[in-house]
Amino acid sequence: MPNDVAPIDQKTVIGREFGNFVIVRELGRGSMGAVFVGFQKSLKRQVAIKLLPKGAQAADWGPRQFQDEAETVAVLAHPNIVPIFEMGEDDDYYYQAMQLIDGADLGRMIRNRLRHPVPSQRLLPPIVAVDLISQALEGLAYAHKHSVVHQDIKPANIMVDRSDLRPMIVDFGIARTARNEYWAEGMVVGSALYLSPEQAAGRETDARTDLYAMGVVLFEALAGRLPVREEKDTQLLMRKMEQPDSLFLKAPSESAPGIDDRLERIILKATAPFREDRYASADAMRAALRDWRSSVDAAA
Repeated sequence: MPNDVAPIDQKTVIGREFGNFVIVRELGRGSMGAVFVGFQKSLKRQVAIKLLPKGAQAADWGPRQFQDEAETVAVLAHPNIVPIFEMGEDDDYYYQAMQLIDGADLGRMIRNRLRHPVPSQRLLPPIVAVDLISQALEGLAYAHKHSVVHQDIKPANIMVDRSDLRPMIVDFGIARTARNEYWAEGMVVGSALYLSPEQAAGRETDARTDLYAMGVVLFEALAGRLPVREEKDTQLLMRKMEQPDSLFLKAPSESAPGIDDRLERIILKATAPFREDRYASADAMRAALRDWRSSVDAAA
């Protein structure tokens, strides 16, 4: 997997202008730089600004990936995908300006729940988890129909707006599209825990690759913690390549009281080791979750 880019000293960027935007404060960091709250002077609104420092560690694949992400998301106009407003560069950084979400990512929501003082409140209600994943699948289906495979679906890349609990997919930084030229078969990118076996092996990916990751995310959202071994990413990748059906140490229904037989079947189908055994599309997986939700509503 590509190494992290050179660290950003927030003291040198707070208050700095990038085109029409001013950096206000830091939000978080990742393998593709850091994200800040910014202020758009022309429209007098807050935005999110992603910065990628120029330099040796970000050279070659980094800038092209950054450019591809902006161009990819620019054509994906969907309420469950965070839009990018503008991109540019100066002498030290590449930057992207995008919608600022008033909320938290799904991973943080899951972790916050686990710290609840009341044991019965430490997991997301199954209906809430299923609704969030169902909506995220709408955005994913839209991306797939535009020939974009995200390739890094994980809880941290699903932002949830606190006002209406609307999930929005972010970080298309390693998305595979018909036009991105840096991508080559055999290059392993993404977050190891959520990678499909074919992605872990560096083989060609398709929409079903994202559905595998979404199945893992659904499992985590329902169970709070995934029943997996504590091992290094390299060991995990080898396991996915050599023993792809050995990731989970317990069945989903054994991992949380809210996972019934039907939800277990959905999770296991989405995370099937072989692509041909998974859902054929994001719409198909969403339909299965919608049917589950309808049965719960009918029984209430």
